[in-house]
Amino acid sequence: MTDKLFIKRIPAASGGDIGLLTLNKPQALNALDLDMAKALFEQLSDWQHDDSIALVVLTSEGDKAFCAGGDIVSMYQAMQAQQHQVPDFLADFFAREYQLDYLIHRYGKPVVVWGAGIVMGGGIGLLAGASHRILTPSSRLAMPEITIGLYPDVGASYFLPRAPGKTGLFLGLTGASVNATDGIYVGLGDYVLADDGFERFCDALESQHWVAGEVHDQLTALCTTFELPKADWPQGKLSVWQHEIDKVLGDCSSAPEAVKAILSCESNGDSWFERAKQGLTAGSPITMHLVWEQCKRGAELSLEACFQMELIMSCRCGESGEFAEGVRALLIDKDKQPRWLFNSVDDVPADVIATHFTSPWTVNPLAGLGE
Repeated sequence: MTDKLFIKRIPAASGGDIGLLTLNKPQALNALDLDMAKALFEQLSDWQHDDSIALVVLTSEGDKAFCAGGDIVSMYQAMQAQQHQVPDFLADFFAREYQLDYLIHRYGKPVVVWGAGIVMGGGIGLLAGASHRILTPSSRLAMPEITIGLYPDVGASYFLPRAPGKTGLFLGLTGASVNATDGIYVGLGDYVLADDGFERFCDALESQHWVAGEVHDQLTALCTTFELPKADWPQGKLSVWQHEIDKVLGDCSSAPEAVKAILSCESNGDSWFERAKQGLTAGSPITMHLVWEQCKRGAELSLEACFQMELIMSCRCGESGEFAEGVRALLIDKDKQPRWLFNSVDDVPADVIATHFTSPWTVNPLAGLGE
C-alpha cells in the first residue's frame, strides 16, 4: 500500500464494521496520485467482497481540501519526456483513475464522501459517484481544467449535461468555483453538515446497529439528522443565474457561439459571475470545443461510454501539447501566460477536435468497464 492513504476498520456497536479511508497528502491538498489511486481501488475492491464491512467512508487529512485534483506535476513530467505522443504514464494514470471513479459509482455498498474544503478535478471524481455525498460550508467545488488545457473529466461528460438546464455546460466552460449549496443544486452533493461535525458523525456511525439490507436507508436517516438547517447553508449562485445561463446558451449550436454568449452577459456587479467570465477568457480554445462536445455527446451516452470517451480525450490532450503548456504556465513556471496552440475558439480546426475523440488504440483500455 502507501502511506498517502490511511486505512482503518471501525468496529460498529454490532452488525458490521465501517471501512475508513483517509487521503493523506495535506501539504499537496490531497491531490490524487497513481499510488493513491491504486491503493484506493485495491482496498475498495477488497471491502466490496468483505461481508463484515457495512459501509465505507472516504475523507482526508487537513482542513483545507478533500482533494484538489490529480497529480498533474507528474503528468507534466511524463508529457515532457514523451512529446507529440500519448505518454505511457498518462494512459496508465487516467485509466486507473477512471476505473476507481467507476467502482465508486457502481459500488455494492454505501460509500460516504466527506467533501469539505477544496474539491476539484479528480476530487470531484471521487465525490460524484458516492451514495452519500457530504458537503460543508467550507466546500469549494470546481472543475477548472480549461485553465490548464485539459477538460472536465472523471465522469463529467456524464454528470455535467445532466445538471439543471445549461449549468453544467457553463461550469465546464468557465471552471467556476461553487459552494455546497450549488454542489447540491447541480447533483454533486446530498447533504450539508457542519465542518466540525466529522468526529461526531463517525461516533454515530460507530454506535449504529447496522442491519443487512437496510444499511443504505439507515445511513440516509443518519445523515439527515446531522444536516445543517438550510438557513445555515451558504448562499448559492447557480439557482440565481440559471435563467440567464439557460437563456444565453439555449440557442447556441457551437462552442464559439457558447463562448461569445457567456462573455456577452452582464455580470451585474456579481464578482462570482465576473470571475467565471475571466476563467473562460483565459482558458484554452481547444478545451472550449472539448467541453461543448463532451456535453453534447455525453448527454446520450452511458456512464461506461463516457469514461471510455474521456480516456481517449485525456490522452489526446497529453499528446497535443496543450495540456503540458497549461500546466507549465500555471504550476511550473507560474507565469500564468499560457501560449495556447490557437488564439481563439474560432481558430481551432474541426479536425483537431475530431482527433481528440479518435482512439489511439485498437482496443480501448476501458473497453471492459461495466462487464
